[in-house]
Amino acid sequence: MLMKKASLVGAFFVSAIWLSSAQALCPAPGGLSSVTVQRVVDGDTLRLSDGRSVRMIGLNTPELGKKGRSDEPFAVAARKRLEALVAASDGRVGLLPGKESQDHYGRTLAHVYGADGANLEAQMLAEGLGFLVAVPPNVDLVGCQQAAERSARRAGLGIWRQSPVLKADQIKTSGFAVLSGRVSRVQRNRGGIWIELQDSLVLRVAPNLLGHFDAAALEKLKGRQVEARGWVLDRSRRGGLQDGQARWMLPLTDPAMLEVIR
Repeated sequence: MLMKKASLVGAFFVSAIWLSSAQALCPAPGGLSSVTVQRVVDGDTLRLSDGRSVRMIGLNTPELGKKGRSDEPFAVAARKRLEALVAASDGRVGLLPGKESQDHYGRTLAHVYGADGANLEAQMLAEGLGFLVAVPPNVDLVGCQQAAERSARRAGLGIWRQSPVLKADQIKTSGFAVLSGRVSRVQRNRGGIWIELQDSLVLRVAPNLLGHFDAAALEKLKGRQVEARGWVLDRSRRGGLQDGQARWMLPLTDPAMLEVIR
């Protein structure tokens, strides 16, 4: 029993080190607007007392079950942890709106800070309770948020306890995914750059986003093993799937959403 208690204490201190480093990497700027949180909707969304919904920039947590579907692993844990972080700030948080201040659902896009100045997205990532996502132009904190996620991944915390990374040919449904595969073909045309993974799925960099990427490096990816993340789309549902085309497509929004493994 003593050994178990000691290991828990050790885990707490190691976790605290990760969290403090995540906070140091994403320090709070001055002049933040302070707002009151009415409730935590899920692990990455807040409802404010003024009626606004806030989607936290750079963080995507597992989905809570809706319409009869089960909660994804760690979805409830993520919501409870965010509730605890908000409660520790007496229900008030600081907001730093993104360069793009609203999403297509009308939610406010913002970085969220606790009363102690900690960036709550980095804190959730450092505890393994969500995935880093990067969607321009709201990418100012990608570097420090990546560092927070990597610390959790190395330690096998939360969602990284068992690898959530799917092989490209394991994709069976649309929605957010982290996946890996070997690049079988790269094509560039008016629709952007298309990176096929083992004929099962294609990654797409749209023309308007090519300026964020090293296009020459992308065109040399054939034969390389890559890991990508983002929201997978089922092209067959749009009726535009042609013979020989991969059914699944993952639009790449930022270089942080793609990593060359080997």
